[in-house]
Amino acid sequence: MTHPLQITTVFATMNRAATAKACVLALAAQTRPPQRVIVADNASDDDTVRILEALAELPFTLTVLALPENLGNAGGVREAMELGFADGADAVWILDDDSWPRADALRALLEGRWDPEVVRHPLQVDPATGRFTWPLQIDDGAGGWRLAWDEDDLPDGPRVWSRITWTGALVPKEVREIVGPVTGELFIRGEDEEYPWRIEQAGFAQEAIRGAVLDHPGPQDVVHWKFLGKNFFFERGLADWKLYYKVRNMVWLKRRQSGDRRAISMAAAYLTAAVIIDGPGRISLLRRAVVDGWRGHLGKMQ
Repeated sequence: MTHPLQITTVFATMNRAATAKACVLALAAQTRPPQRVIVADNASDDDTVRILEALAELPFTLTVLALPENLGNAGGVREAMELGFADGADAVWILDDDSWPRADALRALLEGRWDPEVVRHPLQVDPATGRFTWPLQIDDGAGGWRLAWDEDDLPDGPRVWSRITWTGALVPKEVREIVGPVTGELFIRGEDEEYPWRIEQAGFAQEAIRGAVLDHPGPQDVVHWKFLGKNFFFERGLADWKLYYKVRNMVWLKRRQSGDRRAISMAAAYLTAAVIIDGPGRISLLRRAVVDGWRGHLGKMQ
């Protein structure tokens, strides 16, 4: 490109003033900071907006987008992302409010020839364990994919072909023009799989950059199963509302991806896992989540 890439960083937050502030300050400490940061505040009733708007002497323009209602992470990121592209961003960097980039993260993401058909992303590391926040799907060199659990699992070289990455994704405007906006109606726990899948389906590649790292806490208690040849993860003790969105959105997405039979199989797997791991007390909640996902009843849980 003939001009410096215009990078806008976006994340959503709600009632997490200290966490959101720490993320903004981590962005301010970048050796190559973005030109703009947009924080979508999901109708916080604490002092998140005031604290963020009081930050001064930042190396970028900070926009706090105070939403009139809680749109969830998916809806908040969608609003911030669309604003960033509408105002001329060449690429939007998607974060969570508790994913804090190390100082050279953005600089490393932008090194080398810029390819507008590749979504680059950093490695996500759980500070408590030193391992990846979530296992990373990477090219196995034989036409398939395998899971990498930490940096030692990666092949040599500064870049690794990957897939299904959300947090940390640096999305070029050319990708957004083809793929479209984030599906905000997923609310939470679904956009992180659905949007990267759409990127892949549109023919764009995803690439992990070894020199870029996000510190991002991981889940505390995850059960890993193999089911129908796929990796299946279940978090113990999820709050009811988180479990509802996870299952509902999974059923909706799996039906779009693989058809009715695979969606039913995955729903059965979640129901079985929930009963075995957490007990039978939430069967009615899970049934509701499955039915809503099957019928395409998205949006905020009522």
